Amino acid sequence: MKIGANNLYAEMQAMANRSASPIGQEIPALEQKVQNPTHGQFGDMLNRAIENVNEMSHHSKNLTNRFEMGDPNVTLADVMIAKSKSGIAFEATVQVRNKVLEAYDKIINMPV
Repeated sequence: MKIGANNLYAEMQAMANRSASPIGQEIPALEQKVQNPTHGQFGDMLNRAIENVNEMSHHSKNLTNRFEMGDPNVTLADVMIAKSKSGIAFEATVQVRNKVLEAYDKIINMPV
């Protein structure tokens, strides 16, 4: 799952700097440095990440089934590593979802 933490961090810094500047004043130097490598929407990036986690889960299940059926090309170590990777990716996805919901709740509860 590649999200590009450095680019995401740079975008967040640029937004924070823009919000700290006076209204109507732009910061062109920071905006030129920030480039989105995905050239798409946040939703598209999130959708690809979720699809990647789903593929890891299916791969893990496939290896498990092959090992249980006695495929000599699949070892127990391969199955355990695939299951661990799938579990870690799923936990990371759940944590991202929790943080997004927490941020949404904070924004909704902000006084206007």
